[in-house]
Amino acid sequence: MTISTTQLIIALSIAALLGGSLAYLFWKQRKEMKIAIEQKKADPNQKPSRHLQLQAYERLILLADRISLTNVINRVNQSGIGVREMQALLVHTIREEFDYNVTQQIYVSQEAWEAVRNLKDQNLLIINQVASFMPAEATGVDLNKSILEMLMQNPKASLHSVVSEVLAYEAKKLLK
Repeated sequence: MTISTTQLIIALSIAALLGGSLAYLFWKQRKEMKIAIEQKKADPNQKPSRHLQLQAYERLILLADRISLTNVINRVNQSGIGVREMQALLVHTIREEFDYNVTQQIYVSQEAWEAVRNLKDQNLLIINQVASFMPAEATGVDLNKSILEMLMQNPKASLHSVVSEVLAYEAKKLLK
């Protein structure tokens, strides 16, 4: 069993390619480690996840604003649809926004996440309760007006500003 020159060259080329790839990966890993060490020396008090936590609080403040009833109604307001269709559209929009940001809970405190979840649940409850009192022939615009009137009569019904303040407070604590 003899090995031809071509087979030997191919085997050596593959070995060189694999060796070069491993050397490159080792060099890249060492470079990333040096950068991480330098960053740690620059600010030894900063936790590696602080940046991610701040981004999560930022996204959740944006979420709280996006699912506030006033903003949701302004974004999805459509004429020509019935009360049940508008109810479904409002509920779907809030749930979709919430679901899109659900992973942020791993970066924030349990209290902050509960506040966001309570805001979502409260807004869904308001939409569903107001819609349940509307006649079947009412329009989506009627539902939106009723929700906005209810919020104007009872400003404490909206948790949006309280939740935003809680999230901002916790984010500011991270900056200290």
